[in-house]
Amino acid sequence: MNFYFEAVNVLDKLDAKKGSIKGVLASVAEKNRKRTAALVIETLKYKQVLSEVIDAALLLKNEKKITSRNLALVLVHDLLLARGIQAGEGPIKQAVLRHRTRLQSEFTRVKIKRGAKSNDELAQTDDARAASIPRYIRVNRTCWSTKEALKWFQEQGYELGDPMSSNTAFRKDEHIPDLLAFHPSVRFTDDPLYLSGKIILQDKASCFPAHVLAPPSSDRAVVIDATAAPGNKTSHLCAIMLNKGKLFAFERDRRRFSTLRTMLSKAQCNNIEAMNADFLATSPKDSKYSNVTHILLDPSCSGSGIVNRLDHLLDNEQENDADSERLNKLAAFQLKMIRHAMTFPSVQRIVYSTCSVHAIENEHVVRQAIKTEEATSGRFRLGRRSDVLPTWHRRGIPEEMDNPEDAQSVIRCSPGEDATNGFFVSLFVRTGTYDVDMDHSIESGKRKAEDDGGGEGQHAARRKRKKKKTPGNAP
Repeated sequence: MNFYFEAVNVLDKLDAKKGSIKGVLASVAEKNRKRTAALVIETLKYKQVLSEVIDAALLLKNEKKITSRNLALVLVHDLLLARGIQAGEGPIKQAVLRHRTRLQSEFTRVKIKRGAKSNDELAQTDDARAASIPRYIRVNRTCWSTKEALKWFQEQGYELGDPMSSNTAFRKDEHIPDLLAFHPSVRFTDDPLYLSGKIILQDKASCFPAHVLAPPSSDRAVVIDATAAPGNKTSHLCAIMLNKGKLFAFERDRRRFSTLRTMLSKAQCNNIEAMNADFLATSPKDSKYSNVTHILLDPSCSGSGIVNRLDHLLDNEQENDADSERLNKLAAFQLKMIRHAMTFPSVQRIVYSTCSVHAIENEHVVRQAIKTEEATSGRFRLGRRSDVLPTWHRRGIPEEMDNPEDAQSVIRCSPGEDATNGFFVSLFVRTGTYDVDMDHSIESGKRKAEDDGGGEGQHAARRKRKKKKTPGNAP
């Protein structure tokens, strides 16, 4: 029965809007996650029908041992739509079984009323926007190169082309190095490449923050990921840094921290110090962080931009909360994170991102942040468009910024239009940092050479320089 209680806990958190389906499931212990996820997702697909059946059968009214609607939902789901309730003959199971005949009768009545010929026709249909999002995978360059990955996939029968045209077509992304796009129907969750950490399942927009932060790949680099779990963006930072330097990854939640450590181990990230701690409680004066120059902030948000394949199941439960108290509280927390990051003495670049489409969490937070005492005293400004994915077409909303021109300094992704989930990314840079900016440009150039050469450009350049220096190499 503990398995059902775990699923109920997830559903309770989703009802309380404490995260996306994927995010909340990430907090479940890994050994139970796959089974729990399957039950939660299937229950949500049939939630409307199951609720109607439970109410018609008066289950909650007549059985006091069924203490919540979510407990009734998961148990009745397995009774009617799976192989039965997978638990011992305890009092809770017996409470449901006493009503088996009535529940089955009401379920049949609902099918007739809706004209459903099969149970599948009763399930909630997918969000149409999700169908336009390819299946993105990021090649984990701590394990192998993109060049090697391209060759491997082609050997498996995939062909370079439009990924939306065929389930055997794929392409290299035009904006994010190491990102590949496949048809949405392609699955990698059981693929040996995924299980071994050689590929990371990560939406394109989710790759933007680490790419824009662009930490240097040097032994002296010191970087912070302030809200790291489940670890996709953290492992991306590690790959960009070529597993060099030091990357502090903060996660305050114990279970999510466990997920983070598992993810980073699988991704072979060796330059990361995972911290089960609250970033906001961390002192910028601690000598441990005195040399931090880059900080990634992707704090809790409404998740209103997430549409791919799962969170459409929550649409009927989520009201339009664009002006709600919850959004105002989130925005206040997000601003607090930025202000805290700006107090680290050596920080030069701060990326702030959300998976929200609401201006109150995006442009409004940014315009407030840039006017804070921390920004003024620290000489922070918004990064120029040339620093923030300049070739990406969709920028911020001008009328939501104090200076409409600042909208060019931030980027947005629109679900259903940009082949990604909804997302927002901004960059704060400290002015008067010529040397750091030069180092950043040099490192970016090195990475671009590597990206163009499938991870071999920098090594080739080193061999070329070495040849020039060695007299005996002349022909």
